[in-house]
Amino acid sequence: MNIDYSPEFARRFKKLPQELKFRVVEKEKIFRKNYRDFRLKTHKLSGKFKGRMAFWVDFKTRIIFSLINPRLAHFLSIGSHDIYK
Repeated sequence: MNIDYSPEFARRFKKLPQELKFRVVEKEKIFRKNYRDFRLKTHKLSGKFKGRMAFWVDFKTRIIFSLINPRLAHFLSIGSHDIYK
């Protein structure tokens, strides 16, 4: 799967600690093979994020994304639960 990154995602990613960046890269590799892999804990969002999905990087870090088509995802944001506000 190809991934397109929003400017917000890129900005937030740059600010992450190096160790967390490594985890994001590892989870992204899993995502590219199968975005529904159980290790990602992918879930649909509701409310103002209806139509979007998120997956876990670690216990407190999430990535919000949209599926454009079966071969393209758009990563919108990354961060703690505060990104849902």
